Amino acid sequence: MIYEIHTRQKLPISKQEAWDFLSDPKNLKKIMPDEMGFEIISGADRKMFTGQLLQYKVTPLPGFKTNWVTEITHVEKPDYFVDIQLYGPYALWHHKHFIHEIEGGVEIEDLVHYKIPFGILGRMMHPILVKPKLNEIFKAREAKMVEKFGQY
Repeated sequence: MIYEIHTRQKLPISKQEAWDFLSDPKNLKKIMPDEMGFEIISGADRKMFTGQLLQYKVTPLPGFKTNWVTEITHVEKPDYFVDIQLYGPYALWHHKHFIHEIEGGVEIEDLVHYKIPFGILGRMMHPILVKPKLNEIFKAREAKMVEKFGQY
């Protein structure tokens, strides 16, 4: 089964400012919850480009530290980019990031499609563990973006 997360956040910044922040892989650490222990290993030395590989370590659940490798598969400056997981905790991870210009700022839209490993056991754990954790991560990210850029 493929699951979906779809979030939208409005910020009082220009599209260029949003793009400059979101297209710099080093900034990913700034918007991740601290308890995730997010650590970039390689690939973040340049602004985002199609084909870029990013490797990092992350602790998605307490006591479970894992490597995660993503590839940036599409970049359409300053409108959107797409990353996919090549290696990591999910059976599938496809994340689209959109930046829409709106009156007084931007709307950042995230659309994630993902699949949990471990068959029926993974599907059973999804509503108990995985989905709540992902919702928590995106809520924390939203709060950190407001802290950095202000409330819309």
